[in-house]
Amino acid sequence: MTATLNTPPVFLLFGPTGAGKTDLILELAEKLPIDIVSVDSAMVYRGMNIGTGKPPADVLARHPHHLVDILDPSQSYSAGQFVRDARAVISESHRNGRLPVLVGGTMLYFRALRWGLADMPAANPEVRAALDAEASEIGWHGMHAKLAAIDPIASARIQPNDAQRIQRALEVHRISGRTLTELHAAAPPVEGNFVAYAWVPTDREKLYANIETRFHRMISDGFLAEVAALHSRADLHTDLPSIRSVGYRQLWEHLSGQALLETAVQNAIFATRHLARRQLIWLRAEREVHWVDALESSARAQIERAMTQCVQR
Repeated sequence: MTATLNTPPVFLLFGPTGAGKTDLILELAEKLPIDIVSVDSAMVYRGMNIGTGKPPADVLARHPHHLVDILDPSQSYSAGQFVRDARAVISESHRNGRLPVLVGGTMLYFRALRWGLADMPAANPEVRAALDAEASEIGWHGMHAKLAAIDPIASARIQPNDAQRIQRALEVHRISGRTLTELHAAAPPVEGNFVAYAWVPTDREKLYANIETRFHRMISDGFLAEVAALHSRADLHTDLPSIRSVGYRQLWEHLSGQALLETAVQNAIFATRHLARRQLIWLRAEREVHWVDALESSARAQIERAMTQCVQR
């Protein structure tokens, strides 16, 4: 990442799910001239509101969030698309004399924006067929173990049951002879004056308790009915990124008769905790990030002070 002289700053606020990033940014939006840009691979979808923690409509009307509700759940969204969309919003925000603040937990998007996208080989049907054949013999957990042996950093970010991402990581290695981690490290430099802060509760058990409480609140707020509306659509299925989102996938399984509701809820809570752990793994690998303990009494003041300094530049 390179920053030219007098380049306006871009404020990044990332952290694990359930850490309270949305409440923090809405509080600061009342005080500072900022434009909020969502960095969330699930909030991009319309009709996925409760389970993504999307602010209610009246709040979004008061404090618009860019890159929210821009796609139908039947569509896919990539890191490359995010970078293009985010850069357009950042440019507009700077033209208007405001501070773009990117907030969320999709770490791949943050990394692509800050450090660039690696030059990845195109998909190869023959290699994919070979990987599918291997997976049919040893399962995707076994394939995940193979990935861990060649690229432990990437495997730590990919769930053992995420067949699509495991296959892609192994495919890239077989085609190029290089791991995803190596290719990402070799990405071309990106111009931008990024000021990055991690909003992370240091007490892991409090984070997990908040995740559980929040999920039960989502259920009370009608999350199951939200997933049922998606489930009733003939064009949606579990191979889509939207439906694979944490919480949606588990409730979809319940609605498909694969799990009792109580089991689906517990599976969703477990999966959300696992997501938080993966996000923290990503964060620990990030460079040039200021860490703030979200549980400290001075935490909000630290973020407000840093953001104010950016506004004044």
